[in-house]
Amino acid sequence: MAKLEFVSLPDEEAFDAYSQAVMRVAERLSPSVASLRSRGGGGSGVVITPDGFLLTSAHVVQRTRRVHATFTDGREFEANVVGRDALSDLAVLRADAGDLVPAELGDAERLRVGQLVVAIGNPNGFAGSVTAGVVSAVGRSLPTRSGAATRWVDDVIQTDAALNPGNSGGALADGLGRVVGINTAVAGVGLGLAVPINAATRRIVGALMTDGRYARAYLGIAGGPRPLPPRLASRLGRNGGVEIVEVVEGGPAAAAGLRPEDLLVAVEGTAVETMGDLLRLMDGSLIGARVRLEVVREGRELSVELVPVELQV
Repeated sequence: MAKLEFVSLPDEEAFDAYSQAVMRVAERLSPSVASLRSRGGGGSGVVITPDGFLLTSAHVVQRTRRVHATFTDGREFEANVVGRDALSDLAVLRADAGDLVPAELGDAERLRVGQLVVAIGNPNGFAGSVTAGVVSAVGRSLPTRSGAATRWVDDVIQTDAALNPGNSGGALADGLGRVVGINTAVAGVGLGLAVPINAATRRIVGALMTDGRYARAYLGIAGGPRPLPPRLASRLGRNGGVEIVEVVEGGPAAAAGLRPEDLLVAVEGTAVETMGDLLRLMDGSLIGARVRLEVVREGRELSVELVPVELQV
C-alpha cells in the first residue's frame, strides 16, 4: 500500500501572488483602522496622524459627538467629532492618543478599472475584517443631502470587494496599502462605493481638521443642463450650459438680476455645462468675492457680477 507523504511548502510557495499582495496590505494597514462604537451605532475609522486624528464617514457619526475607538492591538480610546461634512460624507475625529499608526493616503486619480483594492473595516461588528476585489468602475456619482441642500460626490469608486454595514468609514486601499477611498455605501451585492481620496477631498479633510467645517459658496439658483444652439455653441466652443429654472428670492443671483431661462455658460471664465460643473466651483474661496458669470439671455451674451454667500446647511 502506497504511503502518503505530506510536504510543507515555504510561505512564499504556499501563497500565490494575489494572496501575498492582500496579506501585505492587511498587515500594513490593519493597525491604522479602528472600530467605532457609539449609542447611535457603529462603523470604522482610519488613522491619518499619529496624534489621534481619524477619518470616517459623516453618516457614521451623524447622531453623536463622541465615540469609542478600538484598535486591533486591543487599545481603546475615546474620540470626539472634530468636524463633519454631510455633503461629502466625510468626518474627522480626534482620539485622546499620541502614538497611533497613521495610514498613508494615496491618490484615487491614479486608479485603473480592474486594479486590486482591499477593504478593511468592521462589518457587523467583526473587527479587523479584510476583503479584496477590484476597482469595478471610477467616476461614479453619489447623492448626498444636508437639510435642504443637496450635492453629488464626484469620482466615487465602485468596487466588488465585499462591504457590509459597519464597513462605512473604513479604508479602501490599493495594492501597496495606500488608502485611496473611504468606504461609504453598499449599493447591492458586489457593488460597494467609496468616497475617493483626491485633491478635493484632501481640502475638505484639511478644513475639517482646522476649522471643524467646510464652507461652500451659494448663488441661489436651481437649474439643469441645456444644449446650446449650434451657432452659439460654435462661437463659444462648448456644447451646453446650465439653464436657470428658479431664482431664490433674496439670494445673490436675484440681487444680480438673473432670471429663469437665463443660460449660464461660465463662471470666472470656467465653462459650466451641468449643475455638477457649477457646484464643483462653489468652494469657500468665492464667498464674499465678486464673481463674474457669463450668461446667455434671449440669444444675447451678458456678463453679470454677483457676490456669493455661504451655503447654510
